[in-house]
Amino acid sequence: MKKIATWTVLALATSLAGCAGSAGSNTSLESVHQPVVRNAIYQFDVAASNGELPPSEQGRLQGWLDTMGARYGDRIAIEDPSAYGSSGAQAVIRSMVERRGLLMSNDVPVTTGAVPPGYLRVVITRASASVAGCPDWGSKYSVNIKNATSSNYGCATNSNLASMVADPNDLIKGTSEERNDPAAATRAIKTYREKPQTGAGELRGQSTSNGSGGGSQ
Repeated sequence: MKKIATWTVLALATSLAGCAGSAGSNTSLESVHQPVVRNAIYQFDVAASNGELPPSEQGRLQGWLDTMGARYGDRIAIEDPSAYGSSGAQAVIRSMVERRGLLMSNDVPVTTGAVPPGYLRVVITRASASVAGCPDWGSKYSVNIKNATSSNYGCATNSNLASMVADPNDLIKGTSEERNDPAAATRAIKTYREKPQTGAGELRGQSTSNGSGGGSQ
């Protein structure tokens, strides 16, 4: 079994505001507390036999995806170093990912080490966002000679935004037009309307006897 390698790449800060200086000298209405986005890359190698993915390798991959908790916002890609491509194995991996409601990415990030011959590498790129230094009440009670904005200004809003955004990378470059699909936007409402209600079926009869076996008094 190949060893799973994990690591974190360079953290990128979102450019939502162009303010400079410390919180105590910020005289603008832009917060110095901005979300920082970090991308963690996880890789897993599976063996392809004659271009196909054996059931044993499918089980290993399924277990890894379960352990990783693959979810919306993850970008999953396949790195295939073979000369002709393992189309059958790639199709199986793609179907396993799609059954989770996720889409494959065509952009394969740089990974650690070369993919061994006869193997495919499944790569998950997972982004997270956080706001460092919050809460920040450093200058709340200090003398505010420069009429600076509160040092804690923006902590609540930006921290909530960082924790709620589905894909933290959208904080850096936004969402591409290709993803603005009305069908995807209304999918949750469609599922809510079409799913049978839990109380739609008939009530089942259930005995109220305590099972003591005693006769009537």
